[in-house]
Amino acid sequence: MAYDFKPFDVRIKEITDRLQKELSSVRTGRASVAILDTVQVESYGALMPINQVANISVEAPTILRIAPYDMSQVKEVEKAIMVANLGVSTGIDDKGVRVFFPEPTGERRVQLMKLAKEKVEEIRTELRRAREEVWSDIQEQEKDGIMSEDERFRAKDDMQKRVDAANESFEQALERKEKEISN
Repeated sequence: MAYDFKPFDVRIKEITDRLQKELSSVRTGRASVAILDTVQVESYGALMPINQVANISVEAPTILRIAPYDMSQVKEVEKAIMVANLGVSTGIDDKGVRVFFPEPTGERRVQLMKLAKEKVEEIRTELRRAREEVWSDIQEQEKDGIMSEDERFRAKDDMQKRVDAANESFEQALERKEKEISN
């Protein structure tokens, strides 16, 4: 009986998606809508994600435009961004709020690259844990007589191929982020 890798594949996909989200939160000098994902705006007495109270778009490579659905919320949107301490500056005009991304210094670029590498390493650790769980399950199935020794070796090879492919995609994501940071 061949080992069912579907749950492991789903877990790898979840881990990969989380890496993309983590890396998108590492701010470079470019405007990114993803940086505002954690910002909560007080709107009519309740905290709401900024994307639920305003339309967010990239106006220029280093500028985001936030157009609140209700223009009376402009001050609250600006306040929420400042409270979030994202390292950006804001300005209010007649169309809403503009968010300016400063160009990172050489020292800041080094810090950002280090942060991106740390995030990738955390994800790799999570993948190793998932691999260990699958390997334990494979060994357990062999011990219980559900699979033969040959099937165990085949399953181990299949598992390792999946892990290697995931690690390769992590490496590519890191390289893309490093290029983005250095530009």
